[in-house]
Parts: sequence; structure tokens; C-alpha cells
Amino acid sequence: MPLAENADVKLPDFVPYKGVKPDLPGTSAGVLNGFLHYPKNPAKAFPDGPPAKGPSINFMTLIYSPVPPPVSRNKLWQGVNKTVGTDMNFEIVPVIDYPTKFSLTIAGGDLPDGMLFLPTAPQRPDTLHALFEDLSPYLSGSAVRDYPYLANLPTKAWRDTIYNGGIYGLPMPRLNSGSVMFYRADIVKEKSLDPNPRNFKEFLQLCKDLSDPRKNKYACGDPLVTFYFVMEMLHSTNEWGQKNGRFAWWLEDTDRVKQGLDAMRQMVKARVIHPDGFTVEGKFKDWFGNGQIALNYDGATAWNDYLRAYKPTNPKLDIGGMVAPGFDGGKGSHWAGLSSFAMLALKKAPKQRIEQVLRALNALAAPFGTDAYLERKYGVPGASFDYKGSDPILNPTGTLEATLPTNFATDAPQVLYFPEDATVAPRQYDFQKRAVDVLVNRADEGLYSETDTTLGGTAKTLIYEGPLQGYMSGRSSWRDFEDAMSNWRTTVGDKIRADYEKYWASLHG
Repeated sequence: MPLAENADVKLPDFVPYKGVKPDLPGTSAGVLNGFLHYPKNPAKAFPDGPPAKGPSINFMTLIYSPVPPPVSRNKLWQGVNKTVGTDMNFEIVPVIDYPTKFSLTIAGGDLPDGMLFLPTAPQRPDTLHALFEDLSPYLSGSAVRDYPYLANLPTKAWRDTIYNGGIYGLPMPRLNSGSVMFYRADIVKEKSLDPNPRNFKEFLQLCKDLSDPRKNKYACGDPLVTFYFVMEMLHSTNEWGQKNGRFAWWLEDTDRVKQGLDAMRQMVKARVIHPDGFTVEGKFKDWFGNGQIALNYDGATAWNDYLRAYKPTNPKLDIGGMVAPGFDGGKGSHWAGLSSFAMLALKKAPKQRIEQVLRALNALAAPFGTDAYLERKYGVPGASFDYKGSDPILNPTGTLEATLPTNFATDAPQVLYFPEDATVAPRQYDFQKRAVDVLVNRADEGLYSETDTTLGGTAKTLIYEGPLQGYMSGRSSWRDFEDAMSNWRTTVGDKIRADYEKYWASLHG
């Protein structure tokens, strides 16, 4: 299929759901709707009964959490199936094993009805064209209005589904504001510190005030993500930047990068970064939760996760979100996240079957405030959760059942809501307003490069874990970084750049 055909694809109409009024209204710029409480009388998502009656539907998707109990012992899963009108069989694969399972399934040819495609899946255009359904006749333009909850998904989330001149999947929408520089608000308050530094100098002083190496207390843990935050101060490109169709990778802006790395060297010298941060993996969340570090740059959804994981054993724990200031003052910037985690493609099938599967997926996108959303996220009252006022609080059984990865098939737009504490959503809303005000989007979102998919990740990791962190810690020179970047350009970088420029041109005529 010629790439030029992508420019002719009409994305699904965007028809926002208006059945529930948010307490904190979202914005078109990317601030999410916020809710203090779940509605006392949830809106009926399907007043005419189960929408997808018919044969069972098989989905293959991944999971980051422990695998939930099977449907025979999972009341949440049973309830979702009943609401949808058919048995939805989820083949649930741990995230670390998913790429291998995906490749074996594609090669074997025995495909599920719906299959998650990660952004790292190779040969996407060819695979989709050969084995999966072009959903344009069902979803393009006004056609999506037959599936009103899919029409409620933001337009931007659909951009990663365009291949071969068609719409080849359903998005898994995620919030626009990306990551957060979380800070332990309780620790900051205890020390009478200001969590809103106005420049790098004040940020460094805040980090010094939060650190006490003699007691194994540090401001930051992961040096790489701390560097991201410093680069936001310097108004760096977010991954790939674009100007008039010409693309550049963020580390190619060497003057800005050197200024950021020199700032990181100051932080390392000041002993505000955990000394094990350069060598360990997977410890940073625990360090933040137990107070060993006071700042951690992490995905925005971690806000609720931290509170649920660590507040029960530390009732004083409190969390806030920091937006990068300008390096020398004024406003900084904030890197946007991807608008969709991945996409779900449907294998080729007769029209009647495709429509049934889409009706089931429309049910999995029923939005916050509906009875279907409540059931999908929290399960059955008395069995999976208990009410605190009108808010659902998962019990231990529900905590296990609710890991059913329906959100890795598709999902409703995310919202700001924490049922255990109504004061959390306003703080998240305030952070999002500040972040969206200085948001920097990724120019490569919705584009495809086979080189980046197959080789780009490894090439980036070699730079990040080698000369980039080496320079921060004083173990390598600036020349080492320059040599690594030169090698990156010749081996993969220039090819990735050419792929993105070609794909960008195809979408912009």
C-alpha cells in the first residue's frame, strides 16, 4: 500500500460522552476530567440490554500485574461477560513474555479475535494488511457513532492505528500529560521546604535540603529520569522533534544536552542522587514509597498506586507533583506522554462477526460514571468491593480480580479519581493544568519506522546506559558521548529520521 494513502484516512468522529458531569472539567488541551466521588446513581450504559450477544470472543493481551483468578472464580470477570452479552476469553500474557508470544502466534496463524499490537511490534504495516481487518468502514468518520463509547475516545489516540491507508485497530487511550516529578509532600512539609523551585539553582538546593547521605536519604534515585526533568527545564525536544517536516532526536541538540549533563554532574557531586541509582533496577518505587528518596519521576498513574501501596503503613504519606521550571527562571516545559498505550487489531472476519466484536469493545470503553465502568473496574458490591458513601473501595478479593486487563483491549478515557480520598483528584487536576500549559508533544507519535522498531530501542539503551550516565557520574568524557552519537547516526539514526520524515509526509499530503 502506498504511504500516501494514509493522508486520505478519515479518523473517527469525536463525540464526547455527556452523561456524567465532572466536578473538575477537563480541557481540549489535555487536562483530564476529575471526579471527587462516584455518582450515587450511575448512568445505565446499556439500557437495551447486553450489546454483544453471540459467540464467545477471544482476546490476547498483556498484563503488568499478577494474573487474575480464572473466570470460574472471578466475579468481576463473570459480571463483565454478563453485561457485554458473551464470554470474553482473555489470554493473559506477562508483559516480559508478550513479544515472544506475539511472534509465535503470528507465525502459527491461529489468531485470536483481537490481539494487542505493541509499538515495538515489527513489520506492522505488512502484518496488519495480511492478517487483520481494515476497520475504516466501521469506524471512520461518522461510522463510529454506531459505537458511541468508541466515539468518546480522543481523536489523538486514534493516530497510532493508521496503516496501509486504513484504520487497523482500536486505541488504548492514556492521559496526555505523561509523567510526573513526584515529591513526598509529607517530607517536604516536615522540613518546611518549597516544592516549587523557580530555576535549576533552587531545584538543586531543594535536593540538598532533602538529602542526608549519612542516613541513606537522598532527593533522587534514578539519574536518567532525573536528567529528563532537567532537560524539561531546558525546553528540550520530547524524543523526536519536527520542523517543516525535518526530524531531529532530542540528544542531537548537543549544546542543550551538555548543559543538562553538566547540571547532573553538579547533582552527583552534591550527593543528592542515590549512589546505587546508576547500577540498580526496579528499586526506585520502593525507595520513594519508604522515604529513602523524596523525588521520583514516574508515570502519572503511579500517583494512585503509591497511595494505595504505601499509605496503609504510613498514614502521614502524602504526594505532590512538580512541573519543571525554566533552567534560569520563567516557565520550563513538560513532556507529553503517548495518547495511546498500544492498539488492538481484529483478525479478518465476516462483517457480522466484526460488528459483534466491536460492540463488545464498545462496552469495554463505557466511561466513568456508568454502571458498566463501575463493574469493569471494581466488580460486584459486597464480593469485590464495598461502598464508602458512593465510592467503591476494593477488598482483597476485588484487588485480585480487578487485574483483569480489559484496559489492554481498549478502555474509556482516563479520569482523575481516587475513591479512598476525595482530596487527591484536585491535586492531580492542579498538576495537570500546570503541566498542560507548557506541554511538549512528541513529533513521532502516530508515525512508523521499522528501523526504530527493530533496532532503535537497543541503540538508545547503549547510549543511555553508557556515555550518557557515564558523563553524569564522571566515568566518561564528552568525547565518548559525541562518538556514541556519531555511531548512532550512521547505524540507525539517519535511517529512523528518513522513515519518520517519509511517514510524516504521507500523513500531511
